[in-house]
Amino acid sequence: MAFKRPKIALIGGGQIGGVLAQLCALRELGDVVMFDIVQDMPQGKTLDIAEASRIDGFDVKLSGTNSYEGIAGADICIVTAGLPRKPGMSRDDLLTTNANIIKQVAEGIKTYAPDSFVIVISNPLDAMVTLMKEVTGFPANRVFGQAGVLDSSRFATFIAWELGVSVKDVNALVLGGHGDTMVPLVRYANVNGCPVMELLEQKYGAEKAKEVMEEMVKRTRNAGGEVVALLKTGSAFYSPASAAIQMAEAVIKDEKRVLPVCALLNGEYGVKNLYVGVPVVLGANGVEKIIELKLNEEEQKMMDVSVNAVKGLVEDMKRLGFLS
Repeated sequence: MAFKRPKIALIGGGQIGGVLAQLCALRELGDVVMFDIVQDMPQGKTLDIAEASRIDGFDVKLSGTNSYEGIAGADICIVTAGLPRKPGMSRDDLLTTNANIIKQVAEGIKTYAPDSFVIVISNPLDAMVTLMKEVTGFPANRVFGQAGVLDSSRFATFIAWELGVSVKDVNALVLGGHGDTMVPLVRYANVNGCPVMELLEQKYGAEKAKEVMEEMVKRTRNAGGEVVALLKTGSAFYSPASAAIQMAEAVIKDEKRVLPVCALLNGEYGVKNLYVGVPVVLGANGVEKIIELKLNEEEQKMMDVSVNAVKGLVEDMKRLGFLS
């Protein structure tokens, strides 16, 4: 019986694309093809990574392409294509620019990788996943977005730093849209089963613990902007790439991971036909199950605000003529 390595297509050869290619190679997840419209750039990046294969001890095929034909037969497509918001650029400008890019990408994937799973990282995330699904026409279990894995990791990191514990033992979950209305679930945050709020109260007392948690929630919501402000040019790329790789690995290895993913809801959380970040079971069939948590009144209120923000984005996309 002949075994075939998975083929992973990275759409966009920028900073995130480069880290994605390297992580795919280091973990030997499959053969990698990087697509970008910039002539020779994806070829150069993948050659550079491939030339470290003896040192890093990986053996996969890496290639670059400037044509969608190069992604033919891909099993997974990870989409990073799009521009970051620039000074003076309105939300409509950004939506229009990136929607045009994602539309072309979706057509390319639909034509050359019709059986692939598609993980979207491009922003504004919730709107771009929605557009990807509509243009490809792929089933919802095969089109999903990366945001919650990254946002949850950021939240867990801040908790670990605050409590002086290993981040490996921190479980934290962020739901909702990928933006400043995201919903870090404080009640569910724990350190190997010990509720984070109890640990903070032991350290600071009840009142101060609440303030400290509020600051961590705020920092989580603004984490992307914090990195942008420090870098001056560009945005986060190491952590978004790692988050997308965790999702791709869950599908490739059929791990049945429970991860927060931007998935299409069909009545869960009181939301119908909208892409929102929720915990799902991620395995060989992509989004295999959506996990519906019982939210308390305060959490539900925050979730509603976040869902409405996503609805606003989708409405803008319809107004601009990108969605039916």
